[in-house]
Amino acid sequence: MNTYEKIYQLHHLIETKSFMDLAGPYKVGVDLGTADVVLAVTDNLGNPVAGSMRWASVVRDGLVYDFRGATEIVHELKSEVEQIMGVKLERGATAIPPGTVGRNALACSNVIAGAGLEPICQVDEPVAAARALNLRHGIVVDIGGGTTGVAVLKDGSLVFTADEPTGGTHVSLVLAGAYGITFEEAEKLKKDSSNHKRIMPVIVPVIEKMATIVKGILNDKGDFSDYPVYVVGGTAYLEGFEYQFSKAFGREVHVPPHPLLVTPLGIALYS
Repeated sequence: MNTYEKIYQLHHLIETKSFMDLAGPYKVGVDLGTADVVLAVTDNLGNPVAGSMRWASVVRDGLVYDFRGATEIVHELKSEVEQIMGVKLERGATAIPPGTVGRNALACSNVIAGAGLEPICQVDEPVAAARALNLRHGIVVDIGGGTTGVAVLKDGSLVFTADEPTGGTHVSLVLAGAYGITFEEAEKLKKDSSNHKRIMPVIVPVIEKMATIVKGILNDKGDFSDYPVYVVGGTAYLEGFEYQFSKAFGREVHVPPHPLLVTPLGIALYS
């Protein structure tokens, strides 16, 4: 399978609660997102085998604030996938926003350990996304809920990573204010694709701000004008996002299929 086929396959496996009968050893990746938690399993060649996902709010601005809730969700996902596959999952990897250190970084590994997965690796989120995209030369922008991570790679080597406090949460806050609804209602509004055309004019300034922040990060580090740019994360699902981000960024960016699943797939590849 090529890169995009793997992403489509992982989405299909999660949606249908099924698995691909591929030989182990299996690799497990857990993505603790601000709005969701995803567990992905691949074979030794990186082909998706199974996966599961829950919408949840156990992380804020890249930090685990509900440790018990996060652990319980990962345990549920692990148990669900084990039942689907008929095997026990014992080890796994997780990811953190770039620059996360100390206890904040350790918390992510502690979550999966508490859920019964021995943590064997922890990687920066945009770096994991780059691995899933098989990107050796380019830029990955991983838009999370509270933060946006950036990774630049040149000839397979990491040039630098950065993380800024902007993301999908800010989109929801703007929608809540514009429509006079709660944050939770704004989240539902945003996730329903039938609303995307209607809400896009309201959230364009947020998308433009994201693009401006990323552009500023890159300009401070060097000239990367010839590097392809890929944007992943749940916010990139929004219809019209790719066009608006590209316009504000000043050049074309690419949004892979099912951008929410790119990072968890990459995390599994590191495990």
